[in-house]
Amino acid sequence: MAKSGLLSSSLSKKYAMAATGLFLCLFLAGHLAGNLQLFIGGIQGQTAFNEYAHFMTTNPAVKLLSYLTYFSILFHAVDGVVLTVQNRRARPVRYAKERPAENAGWSSRNMMLLGTVMLVFIVVHMQNFWWKMHFGVVPTQMVEGVEMHDLHSVVMAFFGPENLYAMPAAGLYVVAMAAMGFHLWHGFESSFQSLGLRFDKFTPLIRGFGRTFSVVVPFLFAAIVVFIFVTQS
Repeated sequence: MAKSGLLSSSLSKKYAMAATGLFLCLFLAGHLAGNLQLFIGGIQGQTAFNEYAHFMTTNPAVKLLSYLTYFSILFHAVDGVVLTVQNRRARPVRYAKERPAENAGWSSRNMMLLGTVMLVFIVVHMQNFWWKMHFGVVPTQMVEGVEMHDLHSVVMAFFGPENLYAMPAAGLYVVAMAAMGFHLWHGFESSFQSLGLRFDKFTPLIRGFGRTFSVVVPFLFAAIVVFIFVTQS
């Protein structure tokens, strides 16, 4: 088997890629559950979101999972690039009568592009929120005697009319969520196949759940941002 950049074989690297991909799907589901609090208006919504953010940043078990998430994102991205380069080197000359559209869907043929768009978004997203929360000046809110970072106000201000870059930021967010949807459309089912968990009896269920997940989750993430941008304008 060919050597890879991170693991000793392309097969083991595919296993790890699939495992980290499915783990990140769990992260997306949990992150979305918290972000849905942003649909709640007024002080109730502010408190609910800040309590969620406070729990996510102070609970030891969650913090450990956060570090695992950071590692998974970096591994998934870097090893994905290595695997793509490796596959292309394995077949330097394209088939004369190759018809990629007939052999694979658009998502599967553009996973590298979709992943790159998402990685750029993650870097920008981390800089605007994670970095500011840990190293910037963030307002606070007192909730039952506990002082918490008021990340709700940070999010609202970022996508609000006072931010000159709110519209392009919201646009980038929506584009990134579309890229995520296409990435998940192929990647979810492919991960089960790579791990050897694709059985004829359960394949339609896995495919159906994966495609539902790849549409609903990115749509809701994008809808939150659009909702904030419209209601704050």
